[in-house]
Amino acid sequence: MKILVTGAAGYIGSVLVPELLREGHEVIAIDNFMYNQTSLLDSCHYDQLTLLRADARDRELMSKYIKGADAIFPLACLTGAPLCSKDPHEARTVNLDAIKMVADLRSKGQKIIFPTTNSGYGVGQKGIHCTEETPLNPISLYGKLKLEAEKILLDTGDCITLRLATVFGVSPRMRIDLLVNDFVYRAVTDRYLVLFQAHFKRNYIHIRDVAGVFMHCLKHYDEMKGGPYNVGLSDANLNKRELCEEIKKQIPDFYFVESEIGEDPDKRDYIVSNEKIERSGFKPRVSLSAGISELIKGYQSIRKNQFSNI
Repeated sequence: MKILVTGAAGYIGSVLVPELLREGHEVIAIDNFMYNQTSLLDSCHYDQLTLLRADARDRELMSKYIKGADAIFPLACLTGAPLCSKDPHEARTVNLDAIKMVADLRSKGQKIIFPTTNSGYGVGQKGIHCTEETPLNPISLYGKLKLEAEKILLDTGDCITLRLATVFGVSPRMRIDLLVNDFVYRAVTDRYLVLFQAHFKRNYIHIRDVAGVFMHCLKHYDEMKGGPYNVGLSDANLNKRELCEEIKKQIPDFYFVESEIGEDPDKRDYIVSNEKIERSGFKPRVSLSAGISELIKGYQSIRKNQFSNI
Protein backbone atom coordinates (compact mmCIF):
# COMPACT_ATOMS: atom_id res chain seq x y z
CA MET A 1 0.00 0.00 0.00
CA LYS A 2 0.91 3.67 -0.23
CA ILE A 3 0.71 5.06 3.30
CA LEU A 4 0.88 8.70 4.37
CA VAL A 5 2.30 9.17 7.86
CA THR A 6 2.39 12.59 9.54
CA GLY A 7 4.59 13.05 12.59
CA ALA A 8 6.62 10.27 11.02
CA ALA A 9 9.85 11.04 12.89
CA GLY A 10 8.23 11.13 16.33
CA TYR A 11 8.38 8.59 19.15
CA ILE A 12 5.85 6.25 17.51
CA GLY A 13 6.57 7.06 13.86
CA SER A 14 10.28 6.33 14.22
CA VAL A 15 9.43 2.73 15.08
CA LEU A 16 6.38 2.37 12.83
CA VAL A 17 7.79 3.78 9.56
CA PRO A 18 10.71 1.30 9.37
CA GLU A 19 8.25 -1.53 10.09
CA LEU A 20 6.00 -0.40 7.23
CA LEU A 21 8.99 -0.23 4.90
CA ARG A 22 10.21 -3.69 5.91
CA GLU A 23 6.75 -5.02 5.05
CA GLY A 24 7.11 -3.58 1.53
CA HIS A 25 4.73 -0.62 1.80
CA GLU A 26 5.41 2.72 0.15
CA VAL A 27 5.58 5.46 2.80
CA ILE A 28 5.19 9.21 2.48
CA ALA A 29 6.67 10.47 5.75
CA ILE A 30 5.95 14.06 6.83
CA ASP A 31 7.49 15.70 9.90
CA ASN A 32 8.56 19.21 10.90
CA PHE A 33 11.52 17.79 12.91
CA MET A 34 10.77 20.17 15.79
CA TYR A 35 13.23 18.32 18.04
CA ASN A 36 16.00 18.23 15.41
CA GLN A 37 15.79 14.45 15.55
CA THR A 38 17.56 12.18 13.05
CA SER A 39 15.44 9.14 13.81
CA LEU A 40 14.60 8.17 10.21
CA LEU A 41 18.12 8.38 8.78
CA ASP A 42 18.47 4.61 8.83
CA SER A 43 15.39 4.27 6.62
CA CYS A 44 16.60 6.56 3.83
CA HIS A 45 18.01 3.67 1.81
CA TYR A 46 14.49 2.44 1.06
CA ASP A 47 13.44 3.47 -2.45
CA GLN A 48 9.80 3.36 -1.37
CA LEU A 49 10.30 6.10 1.27
CA THR A 50 9.47 9.74 0.51
CA LEU A 51 10.66 11.92 3.40
CA LEU A 52 9.46 15.52 3.68
CA ARG A 53 10.34 18.28 6.15
CA ALA A 54 6.94 19.96 6.23
CA ASP A 55 4.00 20.95 8.41
CA ALA A 56 0.99 18.63 8.63
CA ARG A 57 -1.24 21.73 8.88
CA ASP A 58 -0.28 22.84 5.35
CA ARG A 59 -3.52 22.23 3.43
CA GLU A 60 -1.98 22.50 -0.03
CA LEU A 61 0.76 20.03 0.82
CA MET A 62 -1.58 17.61 2.57
CA SER A 63 -4.06 17.75 -0.30
CA LYS A 64 -1.29 16.80 -2.71
CA TYR A 65 -0.05 13.81 -0.74
CA ILE A 66 -3.39 12.50 0.52
CA LYS A 67 -4.39 12.00 -3.10
CA GLY A 68 -3.44 8.50 -4.08
CA ALA A 69 -2.72 7.29 -0.55
CA ASP A 70 -4.34 3.98 0.39
CA ALA A 71 -4.05 4.72 4.10
CA ILE A 72 -3.41 7.72 6.34
CA PHE A 73 -1.81 7.57 9.78
CA PRO A 74 -2.12 11.07 11.34
CA LEU A 75 0.52 10.84 14.07
CA ALA A 76 1.53 14.53 14.10
CA CYS A 77 0.72 15.77 17.58
CA LEU A 78 1.86 17.91 20.47
CA THR A 79 1.88 14.94 22.80
CA GLY A 80 1.26 15.13 26.52
CA ALA A 81 -0.54 17.40 28.94
CA PRO A 82 2.48 19.61 29.84
CA LEU A 83 3.34 20.42 26.21
CA CYS A 84 -0.28 21.23 25.31
CA SER A 85 -0.68 23.43 28.39
CA LYS A 86 2.45 25.34 27.45
CA ASP A 87 1.02 26.39 24.06
CA PRO A 88 -2.76 25.78 23.89
CA HIS A 89 -3.19 27.49 20.51
CA GLU A 90 -0.47 25.45 18.84
CA ALA A 91 -1.89 22.31 20.45
CA ARG A 92 -5.34 23.00 19.03
CA THR A 93 -4.09 23.63 15.49
CA VAL A 94 -1.90 20.52 15.43
CA ASN A 95 -3.96 18.06 17.48
CA LEU A 96 -7.44 19.02 16.29
CA ASP A 97 -7.55 21.37 13.29
CA ALA A 98 -5.09 19.24 11.29
CA ILE A 99 -7.27 16.17 11.91
CA LYS A 100 -10.37 18.04 10.76
CA MET A 101 -8.46 18.86 7.58
CA VAL A 102 -7.53 15.22 7.01
CA ALA A 103 -11.16 14.18 7.47
CA ASP A 104 -12.18 16.84 4.95
CA LEU A 105 -9.54 15.97 2.36
CA ARG A 106 -9.70 12.18 2.46
CA SER A 107 -11.56 10.32 -0.28
CA LYS A 108 -14.00 7.44 0.06
CA GLY A 109 -12.18 4.19 0.70
CA GLN A 110 -8.99 5.70 2.13
CA LYS A 111 -8.15 4.01 5.40
CA ILE A 112 -7.47 6.13 8.50
CA ILE A 113 -5.86 4.71 11.63
CA PHE A 114 -5.56 7.37 14.33
CA PRO A 115 -3.74 7.12 17.67
CA THR A 116 -5.53 8.74 20.55
CA THR A 117 -5.20 8.11 24.29
CA ASN A 118 -6.94 6.23 27.03
CA SER A 119 -6.19 9.21 29.28
CA GLY A 120 -9.62 10.35 28.11
CA TYR A 121 -11.08 8.13 30.83
CA GLY A 122 -9.72 10.61 33.38
CA VAL A 123 -10.56 9.24 36.81
CA GLY A 124 -12.22 5.83 36.65
CA GLN A 125 -14.30 3.95 39.19
CA LYS A 126 -12.25 1.91 41.64
CA GLY A 127 -12.00 -1.73 40.60
CA ILE A 128 -14.01 -1.23 37.38
CA HIS A 129 -12.23 -1.57 34.04
CA CYS A 130 -12.79 1.16 31.47
CA THR A 131 -14.09 -0.26 28.19
CA GLU A 132 -14.66 1.54 24.91
CA GLU A 133 -18.23 2.16 26.13
CA THR A 134 -17.15 3.91 29.35
CA PRO A 135 -18.11 7.62 29.42
CA LEU A 136 -15.13 9.83 28.61
CA ASN A 137 -13.92 12.39 31.10
CA PRO A 138 -10.63 13.93 29.94
CA ILE A 139 -8.99 16.14 32.54
CA SER A 140 -6.28 17.80 30.44
CA LEU A 141 -6.32 19.91 27.29
CA TYR A 142 -4.32 17.16 25.60
CA GLY A 143 -6.96 14.56 26.41
CA LYS A 144 -9.82 16.83 25.38
CA LEU A 145 -8.28 17.69 22.00
CA LYS A 146 -7.41 14.08 21.19
CA LEU A 147 -10.91 12.87 21.97
CA GLU A 148 -12.54 15.70 20.04
CA ALA A 149 -10.39 14.72 17.05
CA GLU A 150 -11.32 11.08 17.59
CA LYS A 151 -15.03 11.92 17.51
CA ILE A 152 -14.67 13.78 14.22
CA LEU A 153 -13.08 10.71 12.63
CA LEU A 154 -15.44 8.19 14.21
CA ASP A 155 -18.41 10.20 12.99
CA THR A 156 -17.28 9.44 9.42
CA GLY A 157 -17.90 5.75 10.12
CA ASP A 158 -14.72 4.75 8.28
CA CYS A 159 -11.68 4.79 10.54
CA ILE A 160 -10.03 2.97 13.41
CA THR A 161 -8.97 4.88 16.52
CA LEU A 162 -6.51 3.44 19.01
CA ARG A 163 -6.84 4.57 22.62
CA LEU A 164 -3.26 3.88 23.58
CA ALA A 165 -2.17 3.14 27.11
CA THR A 166 0.90 4.98 28.43
CA VAL A 167 3.63 3.98 25.99
CA PHE A 168 7.09 2.87 27.10
CA GLY A 169 10.28 1.52 25.57
CA VAL A 170 13.22 2.60 23.43
CA SER A 171 12.61 4.48 20.19
CA PRO A 172 15.08 6.18 17.81
CA ARG A 173 13.21 9.41 18.76
CA MET A 174 13.45 8.75 22.47
CA ARG A 175 11.18 10.25 25.11
CA ILE A 176 12.10 10.17 28.79
CA ASP A 177 9.06 12.14 29.99
CA LEU A 178 6.71 9.13 29.69
CA LEU A 179 6.01 7.49 33.07
CA VAL A 180 7.78 4.12 32.74
CA ASN A 181 10.66 5.64 30.78
CA ASP A 182 11.00 8.41 33.38
CA PHE A 183 10.92 6.09 36.40
CA VAL A 184 13.49 3.72 34.90
CA TYR A 185 15.73 6.65 33.96
CA ARG A 186 15.62 7.91 37.55
CA ALA A 187 16.29 4.44 38.88
CA VAL A 188 19.33 4.06 36.62
CA THR A 189 20.80 7.53 37.11
CA ASP A 190 19.68 8.63 40.61
CA ARG A 191 18.79 5.31 42.29
CA TYR A 192 15.90 6.99 44.14
CA LEU A 193 12.46 8.46 43.46
CA VAL A 194 9.88 10.37 45.49
CA LEU A 195 6.31 9.38 44.56
CA PHE A 196 3.27 11.60 44.75
CA GLN A 197 -0.12 9.89 45.05
CA ALA A 198 1.44 6.50 44.46
CA HIS A 199 -1.97 4.78 44.37
CA PHE A 200 -2.92 6.33 41.01
CA LYS A 201 -3.26 3.56 38.41
CA ARG A 202 -2.94 3.43 34.65
CA ASN A 203 -2.26 0.96 31.85
CA TYR A 204 0.93 0.52 29.76
CA ILE A 205 1.96 -0.63 26.27
CA HIS A 206 5.38 -1.07 24.61
CA ILE A 207 6.30 1.11 21.63
CA ARG A 208 6.94 -1.92 19.39
CA ASP A 209 3.48 -3.22 20.22
CA VAL A 210 2.07 0.16 19.22
CA ALA A 211 3.71 -0.29 15.82
CA GLY A 212 2.38 -3.84 15.82
CA VAL A 213 -1.21 -2.79 16.43
CA PHE A 214 -1.06 -0.37 13.49
CA MET A 215 0.12 -3.22 11.27
CA HIS A 216 -2.65 -5.45 12.64
CA CYS A 217 -5.33 -2.83 11.98
CA LEU A 218 -4.02 -2.27 8.45
CA LYS A 219 -4.36 -5.98 7.68
CA HIS A 220 -7.82 -6.30 9.27
CA TYR A 221 -9.18 -2.84 8.52
CA ASP A 222 -12.48 -3.80 6.90
CA GLU A 223 -13.65 -5.96 9.79
CA MET A 224 -12.38 -3.56 12.48
CA LYS A 225 -13.27 -0.13 11.11
CA GLY A 226 -15.88 2.12 12.68
CA GLY A 227 -14.86 2.15 16.33
CA PRO A 228 -12.28 2.84 19.01
CA TYR A 229 -10.01 0.22 20.58
CA ASN A 230 -8.18 0.33 23.91
CA VAL A 231 -4.60 -0.86 23.43
CA GLY A 232 -2.55 -1.91 26.44
CA LEU A 233 -1.06 -4.79 28.41
CA SER A 234 -3.91 -6.51 30.20
CA ASP A 235 -1.56 -7.66 32.98
CA ALA A 236 -0.20 -4.14 33.51
CA ASN A 237 -2.93 -2.07 35.15
CA LEU A 238 -0.54 -0.86 37.83
CA ASN A 239 -0.23 2.01 40.26
CA LYS A 240 3.01 3.96 40.56
CA ARG A 241 4.21 2.03 43.61
CA GLU A 242 3.62 -1.28 41.84
CA LEU A 243 5.54 0.03 38.82
CA CYS A 244 8.48 0.95 41.05
CA GLU A 245 8.41 -2.54 42.58
CA GLU A 246 8.70 -4.00 39.07
CA ILE A 247 11.71 -1.77 38.37
CA LYS A 248 13.32 -2.71 41.69
CA LYS A 249 13.28 -6.38 40.66
CA GLN A 250 15.92 -5.45 38.06
CA ILE A 251 17.64 -2.61 39.96
CA PRO A 252 17.77 -3.92 43.55
CA ASP A 253 19.32 -0.75 45.04
CA PHE A 254 16.55 1.46 43.63
CA TYR A 255 14.91 3.31 46.57
CA PHE A 256 11.48 4.91 46.35
CA VAL A 257 9.27 6.55 48.92
CA GLU A 258 5.85 8.19 48.90
CA SER A 259 5.67 11.82 49.97
CA GLU A 260 2.99 12.68 52.51
CA ILE A 261 2.72 16.21 51.13
CA GLY A 262 2.40 17.48 47.58
CA GLU A 263 0.41 16.06 44.71
CA ASP A 264 0.84 14.85 41.17
CA PRO A 265 -0.41 17.41 38.60
CA ASP A 266 -1.45 14.43 36.44
CA LYS A 267 -4.67 13.23 38.10
CA ARG A 268 -5.35 10.26 35.82
CA ASP A 269 -6.37 7.17 37.77
CA TYR A 270 -8.07 4.26 36.00
CA ILE A 271 -7.77 0.63 34.92
CA VAL A 272 -8.50 -0.43 31.36
CA SER A 273 -9.95 -3.44 29.57
CA ASN A 274 -8.20 -4.38 26.33
CA GLU A 275 -10.57 -7.24 25.56
CA LYS A 276 -11.97 -5.69 22.37
CA ILE A 277 -8.62 -5.39 20.56
CA GLU A 278 -7.64 -8.85 21.82
CA ARG A 279 -10.84 -10.34 20.34
CA SER A 280 -9.72 -8.96 16.96
CA GLY A 281 -6.65 -11.18 17.17
CA PHE A 282 -4.06 -8.70 18.45
CA LYS A 283 -1.96 -9.59 21.50
CA PRO A 284 0.98 -7.49 22.75
CA ARG A 285 4.31 -9.28 22.61
CA VAL A 286 6.54 -7.16 24.88
CA SER A 287 6.02 -7.45 28.63
CA LEU A 288 6.56 -4.64 31.10
CA SER A 289 9.52 -6.56 32.54
CA ALA A 290 11.16 -6.91 29.11
CA GLY A 291 10.60 -3.22 28.41
CA ILE A 292 12.23 -2.25 31.70
CA SER A 293 15.26 -4.42 30.86
CA GLU A 294 15.50 -2.77 27.44
CA LEU A 295 15.34 0.71 28.97
CA ILE A 296 18.06 -0.09 31.51
CA LYS A 297 20.38 -0.99 28.63
CA GLY A 298 19.29 2.02 26.58
CA TYR A 299 20.06 4.41 29.40
CA GLN A 300 23.69 3.36 29.35
CA SER A 301 23.95 5.65 26.32
CA ILE A 302 21.70 8.47 27.58
CA ARG A 303 22.80 10.72 30.38
CA LYS A 304 20.92 13.93 29.62
CA ASN A 305 17.20 14.57 29.86
CA GLN A 306 16.95 16.22 26.43
CA PHE A 307 14.79 13.39 25.16
CA SER A 308 11.35 14.62 26.16
CA ASN A 309 8.39 16.70 25.02
CA ILE A 310 8.65 19.24 27.82
